Amino acid sequence: MKNKINESNKPSKEKGFSLIEILIAIALMGFTLLGLAQLFTYSVMNNARSDKMTNATFLAQQQIDFLRNLPAEEFTTLSAAPLDESIDVNNDGRFDFRRITNVQAAGNSWNVRVYVFQGVQGGTAASQLIQNPATYRVRADISTIISR
Repeated sequence: MKNKINESNKPSKEKGFSLIEILIAIALMGFTLLGLAQLFTYSVMNNARSDKMTNATFLAQQQIDFLRNLPAEEFTTLSAAPLDESIDVNNDGRFDFRRITNVQAAGNSWNVRVYVFQGVQGGTAASQLIQNPATYRVRADISTIISR
């Protein structure tokens, strides 16, 4: 019986985590969360860029659909000079896009090319944008032939 009493008074080794192990675990979780936060930020930026490209493509296709319904006489007027438009998509008073439509006569048909740039290209001449669309980061560049 004496042995049992002495054994019960001995300090037992409790199982658990030391302070160093907890600090290491917190640091690893912090690095993991930091990586996930960067991934989240990157995906938000990608979604915004994708939204701009989708809107630009829609605006270009919308212009081509509009031109397909015009009579032949209107194309003669449009082929004189590029049609340059500033577009405010969300009505916030700031131009989001700049759409340039270039129409060239080719016999009984017209070559139509629609460029859509970011709104910040408002100060650049349309001829410069048409000559070097990639330099000015064109968002959409669609061309087609319309005949009558």
